[in-house]
Amino acid sequence: MRFLTAGSPLSTKGRSTEDGLRRVAELGLDGMELEFVRGVRMKEEKAKRVRETAESLGLTLSVHAPYWINLYAREKEKVEASIKRIYDSARIGFIAGARDIVFHPAYYLGDDPKKVHRQVKGILSEIVGRLREEGIDVILRPETTGKPTQYGSLDEVLELSAEVDGVLPCIDFAHIHARDGGVLLKPEDVEAVLKKVKDYLGDRGLKNLHIHMSGIAYGDRGERHHLNLEESDLLWREILQVLKDYGADGTIVSESPNIENDALLMKRYWESLA
Repeated sequence: MRFLTAGSPLSTKGRSTEDGLRRVAELGLDGMELEFVRGVRMKEEKAKRVRETAESLGLTLSVHAPYWINLYAREKEKVEASIKRIYDSARIGFIAGARDIVFHPAYYLGDDPKKVHRQVKGILSEIVGRLREEGIDVILRPETTGKPTQYGSLDEVLELSAEVDGVLPCIDFAHIHARDGGVLLKPEDVEAVLKKVKDYLGDRGLKNLHIHMSGIAYGDRGERHHLNLEESDLLWREILQVLKDYGADGTIVSESPNIENDALLMKRYWESLA
């Protein structure tokens, strides 16, 4: 299991992505999720430098695509813009050396979730086809979402991953916990998540996990904001133990406000587990 920061560590002295990567390596962490959340602004030459730096340090990279994605928007132009944001994230991320491209897929907008699922599935199939034609070897990672108004329940994301080759889930345990007002209350609840991953995707899913972790504040409408792990009721130790018990492999990205502190906390705890 590799432990990444969501963006440059807070303790990074410089401002460049390369500075952030060097700080990640100094801390003894394993990589970084490139945060394209405000837009894909990284140019190709910059992406090449990021790749060279990451490879020289032995670091893993992934990408979080822009927040403004809704593959079920009413307006055609918004859907087309969402498709472009996913494509641009994948293209630049691939040049930078990232393989996993994370995004929030859609909103229900009051419609039948099955109808939303069909549209998202069709669009992602088309995006995957285009990426493969262009030799862009990435995995699209729809993320489990933290609000019941958002498409992206655990079952929906897993079903999508089972149906579309080139798609695998981003499992955000904080979002799963918060989506329905706090549902991961004991180790058995965490184990049920991993069992579903195995039921839908088999060992392929368990051995190629991409996970987001943080504490979470939530209410009746789901996610409110992220917290540090120790300030939240998320059973992060139990999550790591269940992952270890299931023989899971992959990456865990710390999205806590303290970013690198919780990444280090999780890595050290993981290494202490039998």
